Amino acid sequence: MDEKSTAGTRRALHAVAELVIAGPQHRAAGTIRLRVTPGGFGGVALALRVEGTELVWDGGRAPIADTCRDLAVAAGVDPGGPAGLYPDGSGVHLDEPLVVDPAVAEVVAGWFGRGDEALRILAPDAEPVIWPEHFDLAVTLDEVTYGVSPGDAHVPRPYAYVGPATPRHGTFWNAPFGASRAAVELPDAGAVATFFAEGRRFAGVPV
Repeated sequence: MDEKSTAGTRRALHAVAELVIAGPQHRAAGTIRLRVTPGGFGGVALALRVEGTELVWDGGRAPIADTCRDLAVAAGVDPGGPAGLYPDGSGVHLDEPLVVDPAVAEVVAGWFGRGDEALRILAPDAEPVIWPEHFDLAVTLDEVTYGVSPGDAHVPRPYAYVGPATPRHGTFWNAPFGASRAAVELPDAGAVATFFAEGRRFAGVPV
C-alpha cells in the first residue's frame, strides 16, 4: 500500500463519516458520535454505516465511489457535515470524487476494531466514540484521552495515542499532544490496552 493510496482512502472514509453519516445524524438526532461496526463504522442514532468499501443502510447499499453528495442521495439523507461544531474536518467537498482502496479500507476497519476492543479493556463502562472531526476513536477518563487514529496529516500511518489535557513530561511523552505508538508496534488489542494502561500510569491517574 503506497502513501498516496493510503492517504486517499483514509480521506474518503473520513469524508463519508463526516458528510454522509455524522452531519445528517446531527441534523436528525443532535449527535455527531459514531461507533465501530462490523467491517467499519456507523452512526449511533442513524442507520447508516460503512462496511468495507460500501455504504450500507436499511434496505440498500452502494459502493463508496462518485461523491459524498451522490452517496447521501442514494441513502436518502441530507448531505453535509455538522454545521458550526468544529473548525477542522476531512476537507472534502461534497462533489469531490471518492476513491477507496479495499486493502486500505480493511486496514482502517481492523485498526478501529482493535482499538475498540482495547478501549473496552481499559474502560469497561465507557463507550468508545469515533469523532468525525479528526476521524479517531477515543474515550476520555479523568481528563486524559485514549484513542486510535487511522493516520492523519501529521502521522500518515495508523497509531494509538494518549493525550492528557494538561501536558506531562518524560520519555513516555513523545508527541506534542502526549504520547503515540505506531499500530505496527501494537499487534493486538492486548498490546494496545497495555499502552493505554502505561499512559494512565505515567499520567499519574489512579487506577
